[in-house]
Amino acid sequence: MDERAYAHPSLMPVQGMRAGDHAFLGYDDEANWDALVTSTRSGPAHGEKVIVFAAPQVDPDAVRVRPDGTSPLLAEARGRGQLTHSSMRALIRPDRRFTPERQCECLREETSLAVAQGYRGLRAFIDMHWVADLDADVTTMMHRESRTEHLFDRRPCNEICSYDRRAFDGDVLDTMSEAHPRSLLSALGELRILHADGSVRIAGEADHATREPFVTALRDALDRTAGPRLLVDLMSLHFLGVRCALDLIGLVDHIHHAAGATGTAGHDGIEIRCGTAQAVLLRRLGSDRVRRLTLTEAVREW
Repeated sequence: MDERAYAHPSLMPVQGMRAGDHAFLGYDDEANWDALVTSTRSGPAHGEKVIVFAAPQVDPDAVRVRPDGTSPLLAEARGRGQLTHSSMRALIRPDRRFTPERQCECLREETSLAVAQGYRGLRAFIDMHWVADLDADVTTMMHRESRTEHLFDRRPCNEICSYDRRAFDGDVLDTMSEAHPRSLLSALGELRILHADGSVRIAGEADHATREPFVTALRDALDRTAGPRLLVDLMSLHFLGVRCALDLIGLVDHIHHAAGATGTAGHDGIEIRCGTAQAVLLRRLGSDRVRRLTLTEAVREW
């Protein structure tokens, strides 16, 4: 397991991918189906054109059929060319060998074409098994991955680079995780807690299955410091269930009542930074009635 990826400052679930994102994703199973399917389905929902570069060794028919399931949206997207499948060999054609310049040029062209066709942008899912398939130099690939800001900076393009941890050395995985501006959780339904001085950041999904670690992490964060403000950052949380939202409100309220009863200072204030939907849920559940609790609605920048 790549622990550095899980401590990445911009860790988030695959559902959080937006225009301008260039993300690292490490996986350990056959084809990383969860992430591939989720990313493929998210593209049309966001009005994006999608190109899937699956692992060369995976059956192409499986790659085409599995994301569809019973989704008429994907069937329609495939029929009108909004969802396509390709390979690195096809992308760099007529060149036979990989060069960073050729790959970047092709992705720029595909992004411009997607916009010209009326889509909001381009979403690319690239399985990095292509490196071995093309017998490409790993150092050259790493150079490309580390220097692609121009492809994504305020542009309508996002890309997931999916690395099979069994196929790359640990040093390569660590370097690539750090080189990407964003890192993705490797499994759906996962919850990750990142502690820092004065803050706790929660990524993934807080629901019935992850309620216990969610509550434990919040309790630890609330208990470990007294006096300064504490930031609870939910911006990387894809789903906040009602029960977990109530737990959050209840823990904060309990901390303040306990501090008052014992004469201790407690926290000067607790700020919950979250998206609009989470803020609406928390307010409906009574967060405004909790003293020293502040909700800050935030919107992710491009």
